[in-house]
Amino acid sequence: MTSSAAGRRRREALQGWMLLLPAVLIMLVFTVYPVFRSGYLSLFKYRMGKIPEYIGFGNFEQLFGNSTFWKVMRNTLEFALMTVIPSMILGLCLAFLVNRKGRHIGFIRSAFFYPSVMPMIAIASVWMFIYMARNGLFDQLLVSFGLQPANVLSNKDTVLPAMAVMYVWREAGYLMVFFLSGIQSINQDVLEAAAIDGATGWKTFRYVTLPLLAPTTLFVSTIAFTNCFKLADQVIIMTEGAPNNASSLLLYYIYQQGFTNMNYGRSSALTVIMLLLLMVFSLPRFFSQDRKIHYN
Repeated sequence: MTSSAAGRRRREALQGWMLLLPAVLIMLVFTVYPVFRSGYLSLFKYRMGKIPEYIGFGNFEQLFGNSTFWKVMRNTLEFALMTVIPSMILGLCLAFLVNRKGRHIGFIRSAFFYPSVMPMIAIASVWMFIYMARNGLFDQLLVSFGLQPANVLSNKDTVLPAMAVMYVWREAGYLMVFFLSGIQSINQDVLEAAAIDGATGWKTFRYVTLPLLAPTTLFVSTIAFTNCFKLADQVIIMTEGAPNNASSLLLYYIYQQGFTNMNYGRSSALTVIMLLLLMVFSLPRFFSQDRKIHYN
């Protein structure tokens, strides 16, 4: 390689790193540093106005011995089970529904996607009035059918499913966009070959379309799972964890410890637990399923 070619490669490499520098700095400042800072603070007894006191894994020991913590963890996992798969199924159905050409198809796609761009505070406020005891739309609908008002937000057995319905309604349109992109990237020659071979609509979907959507499904499932853990706004607006922490989720519990109780050490320990939980659930599944997926 000549000196001029080597110099040109160095300049191109330098230019590439300079273009990446703003994004790298933003990631370091707003992602990497907070993660390590949370891990560091989780080892201290740290409250506002007091000098941090090193206690090792004392915050974790206190959390593991706290019944409220285990109740919040159970609520979070149950909420994930109630939202991830239903939102993916609904998002996939919406993607097939809008995967066509038409005069008003753009408006229909925007209508399905619109809830996902609305602020969660606004959505929670609207659904809080829907679920309002007696005078809310849901209870009035029950009364019109001759049933008793349910008051779902005040019942420990119904508050979490009611919030899950609201979240699925909001999240489905967001996941629809990814599924629609995956469907439209499928080579039509493959679908035509399946039709020539006599495959029906269901068999085409089961044995052709769904396997070809595997990369998209893997990505969407990871996004859907991580998103359902990052919820606090609707809990603050609708229930504040009531009744008796039946609707408290992990991020809301972190918010309570950090900004209500001003216990920064314990909130940092909860943050570390949430990160580890996401890694334990996401990374093994991602690597195990990724080996079974054909991208070409």
